[in-house]
Amino acid sequence: MVFDRLIFQLDRSLRVLTGAVRVTRPIPQPENSTSRIALSAHNRKRAAALMRVNHAGEICAQALYQAQCCRARSASLKALFERAAREEEDHLNWTLKRLEALEARPSLLNLLWYSGAFAIGWLAGKAGDRASLGFMAETERQVIRHLERQLARLPIDDAASRAILHQMRIDEMAHAHVAHHAGGTHLPQPVRHLMRAAAGIMTRTAYYI
Repeated sequence: MVFDRLIFQLDRSLRVLTGAVRVTRPIPQPENSTSRIALSAHNRKRAAALMRVNHAGEICAQALYQAQCCRARSASLKALFERAAREEEDHLNWTLKRLEALEARPSLLNLLWYSGAFAIGWLAGKAGDRASLGFMAETERQVIRHLERQLARLPIDDAASRAILHQMRIDEMAHAHVAHHAGGTHLPQPVRHLMRAAAGIMTRTAYYI
């Protein structure tokens, strides 16, 4: 049984890192099709760096949810984390496809981001179900603020990336709402600061590497 779970987890990890994930929704498209204009080389490079950060963030999201699911005590909580992870697989696919469209690569450190996030998610899950839900809610709130900053930084004419981030923001808001109302505890301020610091390191590094 333990060996089977290990194989299953390794398979999921490989699918996340290689981009071979399930997709349930098509890539969000700009409302105005006439807004699809060619980006300048400078704007394409900037958009690619920002989307590389977002793709790395989705790698982390998969690791967090998978680790928290492994540590969850109740079947209902395991199901909650599984549903959230499936929705985040769409985000992972969307950001990867957008990187490909921008002729850019993902972060070279995705294995590191995945491993670190899995360890953090494992610790959050070990603290108990309510703490794990609180961690999920706080993570999503921080991701929402991050996406708002990314939207402000995107080149104004990159409507394709903007459409993806808008939908991701809507989904993250729903995840935060679900985690809060499922009984997530409010995390202490030092923990929230530590989470922001760790996310900041990933964000600044993945922008370039």
